[in-house]
Amino acid sequence: MRATVVHKGELSVRSVPRPEPGPGQLLIKVLRTGICGSDLHVREHSDELNKVVTEIGYTTAMTPDQEIVLGHEILGEVVAYGPETRRRWEPGTAVAALPVLRTDGAVHMVGFDVDSPGGFAEYTVVQEAFTFPVPDGVEPDRAVFTEPLAVAFHAVRRGAVSARRPAVVIGCGPIGLAVILMLKAQGVKTVVASDLSPARRALAVACGADVVVDPRETSPWDAYKQRGPVTSLTDYLGFGIDAMQVVRRIPLLPWETVLLNADRLGQSPTGPVVFECVGVPGMLEQIMTAAPLHTRVVVVGVCMEPDTIRPAIAIHKEIDLRFVFGYDPAEFARTLELIAGGKVDPSPLHTGTVGLDGVAQAFDDLADPETHAKILVDPWA
Repeated sequence: MRATVVHKGELSVRSVPRPEPGPGQLLIKVLRTGICGSDLHVREHSDELNKVVTEIGYTTAMTPDQEIVLGHEILGEVVAYGPETRRRWEPGTAVAALPVLRTDGAVHMVGFDVDSPGGFAEYTVVQEAFTFPVPDGVEPDRAVFTEPLAVAFHAVRRGAVSARRPAVVIGCGPIGLAVILMLKAQGVKTVVASDLSPARRALAVACGADVVVDPRETSPWDAYKQRGPVTSLTDYLGFGIDAMQVVRRIPLLPWETVLLNADRLGQSPTGPVVFECVGVPGMLEQIMTAAPLHTRVVVVGVCMEPDTIRPAIAIHKEIDLRFVFGYDPAEFARTLELIAGGKVDPSPLHTGTVGLDGVAQAFDDLADPETHAKILVDPWA
């Protein structure tokens, strides 16, 4: 079969053996594969990825000297089953799958491992237990967004954003735009998006952001109405004095219970939930320095370099810092349902489609934020 292969940072189209499905696996004909920011990164820095994931027990990630078929945002049609499968779907059924594969007892990340080639190819292998049928009538150009939108859905769930609490999205690349889509799908009323790029700010509007700012001109922290005294530590402490004076004037009021439950009931002064979707050194420190007190920061952007923060700033502001990675099968399946049901429309993210011969140029084009958000690969184009 034909596939686009990366080797020592160079992308080229090769003729490679078509994979055969093993136990618990099925072979699919690839219909579309999205190009992810992580694909762009590992093209040049797979040694960094290998070092990081080796420390957490994943020892077979790609290295620069290997020939790897990238691509993990995969949509395909069922072709054939391996042994020990339930053969749930008829050949020709469109399916989306989590990019995780078990081969000979070892688990591999599809598209990042020589033992689990990805979707920049005419065919690939996926795990039956991690595969989900696409409902009838859902076009491939929409269904293929299940994987990246599942990442955003997981981040939004980890952020635990209530409908009334503002959300601030820093960085409107593909993952930031996906987070905006999922925040609005979850009913969040105020979503502020911040990006330096005019094109990406326009896409943020198309994805449903309520307020969009150029951070060189307007601070995202001034772009929405603050709830309570959370911009100054002294104002916050003064609020505490005033609150105690009020509750202790009321006879028989169990004021300790009132105050202890105020946060749970959403009545305490609080900052926004911030989604950091940039992933460059210094961004976390910048956010924690500028954000209001009691802000929750959800780190979605992947920074592969060492970084420095000042814990004392976060401590005095009581900032929550949550890191997110991937999603679980239920989130993946629910994301597909949201797309199929029309509750999430990923079409603003789709800015181009190429065949296998166009993948190398697409990687270069994606370096320009004014040109593209998400490019899809159609191996048969």
